[in-house]
Amino acid sequence: MEALLDVKGRIFNIQRFSIHDGPGIRTIVFLKGCPLRCRWCCNPESQEWAVQKIVTAGVVKDVGRDITVGEVMEEVGRDRVYYQRSGGGMTLSGGECTAQPDFTEALLKSAKFSGINTAIETAGYADTGIFERILPFIDTVLMDIKHMDGVKHREFTSRDNALILENAVYISKNAKNLIIRTPVIPTFNDTETEIGEIADFVSSLGTVKAMHLLPYHRIGSDKYAGLGRQYTMEHIKVPEKDKMNALLEIVNKRGLKGQIGG
Repeated sequence: MEALLDVKGRIFNIQRFSIHDGPGIRTIVFLKGCPLRCRWCCNPESQEWAVQKIVTAGVVKDVGRDITVGEVMEEVGRDRVYYQRSGGGMTLSGGECTAQPDFTEALLKSAKFSGINTAIETAGYADTGIFERILPFIDTVLMDIKHMDGVKHREFTSRDNALILENAVYISKNAKNLIIRTPVIPTFNDTETEIGEIADFVSSLGTVKAMHLLPYHRIGSDKYAGLGRQYTMEHIKVPEKDKMNALLEIVNKRGLKGQIGG
């Protein structure tokens, strides 16, 4: 156990008292590094592994710090009573937690040894062997399926989706609980046909019961300027409620438990 607690990784935030990203009240650990470059990403500071500088309200701050599993678990453990009362726990987010497989595995093992519920958020773009390693220590996997067309997926995220879809099949067969989430992005995947194709794939997995639709938002868009980058989605409008409800109906018709937000 001591060896696990000494494993080091790189994070950029720990957020307590979250009621999203898994059941109950949760502590979200945001890891640095991601192989994707989604145009709408609300955490652009998560994408690079390097410790970066960001300007916020005229103040220059470092983004990213190295930390041990023991130090993370000390903070996560402070809210154990809330996890027990609400069915919550620890969620690993990012970035992409599978981009730091040793750190992620050690965090998940340590949480389980401590009796803390675990969840991860993942885009699924990682070697399948990484999921083989970590799935035994995860209670809930929250996985994005963004599009069924590989060319369009690459255009908007920098990678095609073949590996992601392969991993979705593997995870659906081996995870304790898999929830699929789809960010609904106008000009990318917000048509009834595109959401229907994703819902058909999710339904075909057989073991997945829930699919969450996450409406596009501009939260985090100001971070791009702080990082010296351009936000290319400023012209995109937030989907209207009627639009989201229509897409939700498409999901529900596939026999899935649809939900707006997650």
